Amino acid sequence: MTVRDHMMVAHSFQGEVFGPAQRLHGATYVVDATFRRESLDSDNLVVDIGRASAVLHEVLGELTYRNLDDEPLLAGQNTSTERLAQYVADKLADRIHGGDLGEPARELAGITVTLHESHIAWASYERPL
Repeated sequence: MTVRDHMMVAHSFQGEVFGPAQRLHGATYVVDATFRRESLDSDNLVVDIGRASAVLHEVLGELTYRNLDDEPLLAGQNTSTERLAQYVADKLADRIHGGDLGEPARELAGITVTLHESHIAWASYERPL
């Protein structure tokens, strides 16, 4: 089951490989979070879509309209599309383990977060739960 949201951030990169992106710039990402489980729960769901949407929105809200270079948990890192996908997946995993998606969500097997940087480029990070 997949839910979608978006976030807008500012950041810069360190290293010649990033060329002009070493300067501060903005990025808008369409973010998909895909939840997996081995079998449907007793309500025939993978996860509650409303809860999943709300939690994804909250996680992204912690980053939206911020300069990631100034965020304590990300400062000093190259916040590439891949790294941000990992960060969001890990935050969602924390929220799942904390019960924010409901008790049945504790049986989820994994999550994949995809950040669409544009209509022609995106990156995903997949992790078990």
